[in-house]
Amino acid sequence: MNIRNIDLNLLVAFDALFDARSVTRAADRLALTQPTVSGMLKRLRDLFSDELFIRSSHGIIPTPRAEALAVPIKDLLGTAQALITPEDFDPTTTETTFKLSGNDYMLFAVISPVIAELRKIAPRARVSVVPRPVTGLPDLMARGEIDYYVASPEFMIPDLPSRLLCKDRYVCVARKEHPLRTEQISLQQLCAYDHLLVAPAGGSFSGPVDSVLASLGYRRRVTVALPTFPVLFEVLRTDDFLAFVPEQLLRRRRSELKVFEMEFPTPSLEIIANWHPRLASDPRHKWLRELVVSVAKELTTPASQS
Repeated sequence: MNIRNIDLNLLVAFDALFDARSVTRAADRLALTQPTVSGMLKRLRDLFSDELFIRSSHGIIPTPRAEALAVPIKDLLGTAQALITPEDFDPTTTETTFKLSGNDYMLFAVISPVIAELRKIAPRARVSVVPRPVTGLPDLMARGEIDYYVASPEFMIPDLPSRLLCKDRYVCVARKEHPLRTEQISLQQLCAYDHLLVAPAGGSFSGPVDSVLASLGYRRRVTVALPTFPVLFEVLRTDDFLAFVPEQLLRRRRSELKVFEMEFPTPSLEIIANWHPRLASDPRHKWLRELVVSVAKELTTPASQS
């Protein structure tokens, strides 16, 4: 088949159908009528000799052939868009949507300050913040549903471009009413109290601090594992727990808590960004990456200086 005989608008329709999983929603996204998009779907089926999308009670479900086509078509459309997009990007007038993702710590430490800066520099831009998905993150980034992902090393995607933004460190905290009165506590005091720990994936009662303690011959009692840091801070107020948290999370809470110095070096925490290679040369995304780097330098110790 000669590519000159193919209506490339069909690929745009395919992309919308795959992302929306609904003919109606795809039509809204394309500003076309539903019968028009249904007609384009019929032509797509003829073009690829496959049903592509199967109707269900909740919309349409892509076939394996459609799943295989989704990323190459998304890449092709992205390349075509880049060809007709001006090299200069003006953040003051852009109405683009930036799609960011990370866990609750990354949302607070990096993404929240980035949004504040975006509001100043790109007031007409929109921001969609997506919680870190449990599975399928590379596919979401390949399909353009997430532009920029911020994570710690164990959650980054090794096959995608990345950048070490900065570092944080774990600090030990307790509620104001905690019986420990000194600014520095010993290893014996540390291990005498019950601890809280955040385990995003669930089921773990051990973290980076426990590895350090084990190397020193000590073991703390982690009695409660929680899914997020906001929940940890709420539980921390209920009893005489101790907890190690990234220092960036104390920006607005330090006055509400006791913060202890340790007699051993606490683990550091790296903050890393991921993006999809198809966005590497996109002026909009290059500007976003530079903005995040600038914001991260102001927030924590820059990785290049640590």
